[in-house]
Amino acid sequence: MPKKQIILNAFNENCVGHINHGLWTHPRDRSTEYHSLEFWTDMARTLERGLFDGIFIADILGVYDVYESGLDLTLREAVQLPINDPLLLVSAMAAATSHLGFGVTVNALSEHPYLLARRFSTLDHLTRGRFGWNVVTGYLDSAARAIGLDNQLIHDERYDRADECLDVLYKLLEGSWEDGAVRRDKAARVYADPARVHPIRHHGRWYDVEGVHLSEPSPQRTPVLYQAGTSGRGQRFAARHAEAIFIGGHDKAAVRHTVQELRGAVALAGRRPQDVKIVLGVSVVPGTTAAEARDLHEEYQRHASPEAGLAHFAASVGVDLSRYGLDDPIRPEGTNAIQSAAKALQQLGGTRRKLLEHFRLGGRYPAIVGDASQVADELQSWVEDTGIDGFNLTRTVVPESFEDFVDLVVPALQDRGVYKTAYAPGTLRHKLFGEGDRLPDRHAAAAFRRTH
Repeated sequence: MPKKQIILNAFNENCVGHINHGLWTHPRDRSTEYHSLEFWTDMARTLERGLFDGIFIADILGVYDVYESGLDLTLREAVQLPINDPLLLVSAMAAATSHLGFGVTVNALSEHPYLLARRFSTLDHLTRGRFGWNVVTGYLDSAARAIGLDNQLIHDERYDRADECLDVLYKLLEGSWEDGAVRRDKAARVYADPARVHPIRHHGRWYDVEGVHLSEPSPQRTPVLYQAGTSGRGQRFAARHAEAIFIGGHDKAAVRHTVQELRGAVALAGRRPQDVKIVLGVSVVPGTTAAEARDLHEEYQRHASPEAGLAHFAASVGVDLSRYGLDDPIRPEGTNAIQSAAKALQQLGGTRRKLLEHFRLGGRYPAIVGDASQVADELQSWVEDTGIDGFNLTRTVVPESFEDFVDLVVPALQDRGVYKTAYAPGTLRHKLFGEGDRLPDRHAAAAFRRTH
């Protein structure tokens, strides 16, 4: 029986400091070049050389101003500020590669779905079907204030609105243009058949939309759908929409429980449990020997900023963690932030001291440190023991963290038969699932397709 193939995404953001904060100060780190195209195209080529399934580009609207009730630490340590638009990176990286996928975070509530639909179709065309969308709903009150609102919608209501946004997008992407509507017949002077192009009419709680989708159908029509919510409402949203779900966790038993819950929710939504790929966020510090990896990890920690990681986490849980003593128990109650982060707070020890210990590398994802064989052992163990499908690999010092992984760990995984030795042909969706370019008929989007 063939061994399960591990999925690998590089996890990044169009900014200086993403997850492992403070490492931009390392003398070999190039994160301050984030606003140059070469920084991203070089990275894309490295990832494609390592046969990565994709690069997962996070994003945030708003700023981390909860810690110490201000931006001083956020600005000094570049904690996802400054930050640039992630979508504008995709065309350049796609031109530099042939197979690498692009999972890009876009807030479903930040723009009108009619405009998002055209942007997504455009990128799916330009990448030849390698585009994916990480659906988020936002959680920072600073983002709400920046666009004239008093605060964010409450947690579950954000998902209610996102559900409707997805319905509008499905109507546009899947139903406005029939298959075969585009003829490109020069002799007959017919580019598109008017009888097979239809305006959508949507009148709901949040959106009123009447009009034809502006773009002709792209290779995937709907981009591959990523999602990261593991709260009760987030799971129901993921069960209906997601094809790949990003989770966090340090404890294998807890991660296994989350995986089982998610797959159960997907089945209840009328889909197959394996219709979603579940990927875990990790940091990896590999070396040619175990001693070299340990030395490198210690070197990285000398440049990392655990307090900057705490400032990032404070915004995630919606609590000013600077107000607590090192050993005071932290109990966030009634916040409107990320519910999975509040759960993680308790799993990580529930005090500032424990959090700072976990954030020694600047962030809260588990760190796997060792030679190629040790890292491959641990990655395999996570997959086998928890049921996850793969990993979002957070950057440490760039470009070397991705280069070292490609040069050292990828061959070790390939030798074990758990990682591909060549890309499969086709779109990102087909590469991930092997079932064609389009969302399957059992997905919620299929209900919005037009058939004769």
